[in-house]
Amino acid sequence: MSRIVNTISGRLSLRPPQRRSLEILHRICEIADPRKTTDLVAALEVIQSEYPSVTDFEREFPSLCFALATGVGKTRLMGAFIAYLYLTQRSRHFFVLAPNLTIYNKLIADFTPGTSKYVFQGISEFVTAPPVIITGDNYESGVGVRDEARLQKSLFRPGGEDAVHINVFNISKFNKDNRSRKGAPRMRRLSEYIGESYFDYLAGLEDLVVLMDEAHRYRADAGMKAINELKPILGLELTATPFVESAKGPVPFGNAIYSYSLAQAIVDGFVKEPAVATRKDFDASDLSKEQMERIKLEDGVRLHEQVKADLQTYAANTGKPYVKPFMLVIARDTTHASDLMELFKSDTFFEGRYANRVIEVHSALKGDEKEETVERLLAVEDPSEPTEIVIHVNMLKEGWDVTNLYTIVPLRAANARTLIEQSIGRGLRLPYGTRVRRYGQPPTHPADRLTIVAHDKFQEIVDEANRGESIIRRIDTIFIDPEEAENAPKPVEVPPLIDQTLGGDDQPSIPGLGPAPAGNPDQGTAPVLRSDTTSAFNTPTEKKVAQATLTAITKKATLPSAKTLLQPEQQTRLMEEVKAQLPDQQVLTYTDAELEILVRQATEIYVKLSIDIPEVTVVPTGEVTIIYDDFDLDTSNLPALQPVEEDIYIQHLVSHEQQELSSDGGGISYERRLEDHVVRALIEFADVDYDANSDLLYKLSSQMVSFLQGYLPDGGAVKNVLVFYQKRIGDLVHGQMLAHQRELATGYEVKILSGHRPLQSSILTLKPSESPRNFRVPVEDKRRITQMAFGGFSKCLYPLQKFHSDSERRFAVLLETDTAVQKWIKPTRANFQIVLKGGSIYEPDFVVEADDAFYIAEVKQSGEMQNSDVLAKAEAAAVWCRSATQAGSSTKPWRYLLIPHDKIVDNVSLAWLAKQYEHRATAPAEIVASDGGLRVLPFKKLESTEIKPFENCVPLYTDLKIAAGRFSEEQSVNAVPQQGEIAHPENYDWVAYRGNSRPRRGLFVAQVVGESMNKRIPNGAWCVFNLEHGAQGRGEIVLAQHNKFHDDNLGQYTVKSYEREILEGDVIRVYLRPLSTDTSQKPIVLEDGIEGELRIIAEFVEVLH
Repeated sequence: MSRIVNTISGRLSLRPPQRRSLEILHRICEIADPRKTTDLVAALEVIQSEYPSVTDFEREFPSLCFALATGVGKTRLMGAFIAYLYLTQRSRHFFVLAPNLTIYNKLIADFTPGTSKYVFQGISEFVTAPPVIITGDNYESGVGVRDEARLQKSLFRPGGEDAVHINVFNISKFNKDNRSRKGAPRMRRLSEYIGESYFDYLAGLEDLVVLMDEAHRYRADAGMKAINELKPILGLELTATPFVESAKGPVPFGNAIYSYSLAQAIVDGFVKEPAVATRKDFDASDLSKEQMERIKLEDGVRLHEQVKADLQTYAANTGKPYVKPFMLVIARDTTHASDLMELFKSDTFFEGRYANRVIEVHSALKGDEKEETVERLLAVEDPSEPTEIVIHVNMLKEGWDVTNLYTIVPLRAANARTLIEQSIGRGLRLPYGTRVRRYGQPPTHPADRLTIVAHDKFQEIVDEANRGESIIRRIDTIFIDPEEAENAPKPVEVPPLIDQTLGGDDQPSIPGLGPAPAGNPDQGTAPVLRSDTTSAFNTPTEKKVAQATLTAITKKATLPSAKTLLQPEQQTRLMEEVKAQLPDQQVLTYTDAELEILVRQATEIYVKLSIDIPEVTVVPTGEVTIIYDDFDLDTSNLPALQPVEEDIYIQHLVSHEQQELSSDGGGISYERRLEDHVVRALIEFADVDYDANSDLLYKLSSQMVSFLQGYLPDGGAVKNVLVFYQKRIGDLVHGQMLAHQRELATGYEVKILSGHRPLQSSILTLKPSESPRNFRVPVEDKRRITQMAFGGFSKCLYPLQKFHSDSERRFAVLLETDTAVQKWIKPTRANFQIVLKGGSIYEPDFVVEADDAFYIAEVKQSGEMQNSDVLAKAEAAAVWCRSATQAGSSTKPWRYLLIPHDKIVDNVSLAWLAKQYEHRATAPAEIVASDGGLRVLPFKKLESTEIKPFENCVPLYTDLKIAAGRFSEEQSVNAVPQQGEIAHPENYDWVAYRGNSRPRRGLFVAQVVGESMNKRIPNGAWCVFNLEHGAQGRGEIVLAQHNKFHDDNLGQYTVKSYEREILEGDVIRVYLRPLSTDTSQKPIVLEDGIEGELRIIAEFVEVLH
């Protein structure tokens, strides 16, 4: 695959359907390179040979349609198309058509640098040469053309004056400016800037490409005649509906080359899950139209309020922005819309709660009312904008791309298919870009669901969705119980104990606790953590001082520890900040000495009711190493492969005579060991690293050979099967390996921002009818435990907590009982998070402070302990613990525990669990302090007094970054003398070396950057090389230098697998081959007098960890 396709896909974070579309464009450019002189018939024939769905370009130029479902990202794909054609030097002039004013303005913003949704973010070539945007409003000014007129139009020189030009036109504006009235149309009038009309200028370009957004809108448009007259070299059409309506039904496009349906987008999780809602056991036949409407509207609001609570909870617990949902009501006509508006504003509808939160949008609105409504409609995604209900008559058209539509109530008569196709299109986009389902939540999180309220059409919609031809293929069903809806979970803010103690009287109220455990009524009901703090501040003024002290503390962004707040200089600063917050009359109530005592008391309480969780960011870096857990090959279901006849069969084409020639096996390559045949097949897979998995590979290969020997007659038959079925056998074994595969990051970057951060409030969801339970009381219905809240703790820093499982509840009992445990929390994402590979977030179950250590604890089902995701999280958390221990100011270490659920019993302690189930980090980490000064590398740099050259250390070349790619930019190697005594060793950098061999002359350490050797050397790895090598060109990994490469792009050094062969005439050819998971990496081939130009500097020894 093209390197440029890979680069664009990575930089623009293309989704699989977007990448597939880009790959198709790349292939089209290979087989039918677009040019002005392209033969349409020939181009169609060659494209059709690989893409049979393309039967007609339907234009007077090659034009192809990419049909991507709404919400998948058509605008980003347009950006990828433009970037590809520009970077491959096929075009830098583009003409983008928009179907309406809304999309026109949106496209201009998306292509303009510096805007929030700029599509070329990450394309470095567009940083140095930003796109020039020409629009239907400014083309007459000559923007982008005045300098262009001085250039040769077919010349392509990236950057500067030759930056990419993107013309964005609304189709109606384009039609208008090409329509004759009096004199020539505006686009065809002579321009003083270029000496010809703008239309003729575009038509004369040798590389113009037309992109059509919502392409189904232009099929019968008169403007397409003018588009044909532009004579572009290529048309790229994008739409979610690749057909035009006719009297006989929809007519599909003849130029659709790729389709990605809404049904597939739903399965792949790129859009919301559609759902239809009704009441259980509901019979609509006895209800009037007005009654039915009222029930649907009320149930719609109940669903809206439930999803609103869910979104508030999700935002509060994850630290992500709050998404304000709204409900769309589709009215029959403008009169009906006005009647609905009156209903929503009345006190009889939900006690008038929505009187100021509803707007109606339709063509009958005029003047100021229309302006205000449009303004509110465009701002409906803003959480501070009050609108929560939008009444609309005609469906909102393309371009109104909101992400916060969650509930639709259609009141206009329509069949089931129309309801599905017209109702869900505008509301499927995900507000956070990806789905938010997390552990412990239902299969479809409310943030990922779009619901249609359709009591009277419920079964028809379900049946339509399940039809094979349906655009969605499936739909979730929701049954509404009005009484249960009133009891739907509501968000409950739970501030930490410190806020309740010092935060004053305006703290949120916490629901009362349920019954205490039988026979032990007092146990766990009096939080001992604040038993000596509740009476510290009694008067209103004392409470104000405490509150001001808490406010001052929480403003401190970088504290090494909460205990540092008790230091005299910190107390002095807190005193000053508290005085600044309080009115003069309150400050004058106390002497400085009395105020100092109150501030110190408040600080001591803060220290007691907080936990020092460092603000440590752990981000995986470098390549992911794929490893496989040990297992035995399951041969019970393997096919009994039979030997292949090795005789050669000949069929004469004229006489039809048949002949067989006996073969003695000549020409067939047999491995030295039978197992090697299987191993060779396995290492062909990109996810199999021989060095990391060699023991397992040979074990599985041996078991496969034993299986073959068990049923084949002799050794010759076994060899035959291994040779002729080598790929098939590799597939069979590799298929079983995948079930035992896990990924390890080769390293982590760790940023230490602070040694302490204040605890944030937690948001729990709780039904109004559900009272918090005492955590010590066993739960009867364990399936409902995620819906419950628990309290009664004596060591938890929050009054209420929720648990994902009963095992977690029992672990909390263990923590409360263990005398070595001081305090604990179940952290929210706002308090604590660890970033995993790919950007996903890991939130551990518990953070515990004990007498001997801080613990992060995760409780898992025993059967999930070896799950690859679980182990990846464990590794990242263990790296976090190691880094927090190394960089933190606390005298206690951090430890990570991964505990099986069935080992949490009443008679075990935390110390015993820690001894049994601590997970220690294995991956290297580079720690960067907040000032960028602290670095922990996979070696120790020695001080001058410690250096004993080549006895306890080897030289480090920090200025040399070797390219595991093409030859790197030229750099000098300040080589340490390899012979005789080193006069001034302190002039060089030296590192302690305890590798696979002892330090000796010839060894040195340098960093390797690039991806072409990532099967052996991760990008950014620090490696040991040996200058005293014996590389002969037999596949050794070497550091090579080419003396003639001195330009800015190539340079001198690279690391590759070194192969050497002698051709006829004693010509030497050298291959410097990559060993990479990236198949686009190609070998460097050198020959013809290279002996004086290529030098093998050193041989690779090992990667330092």
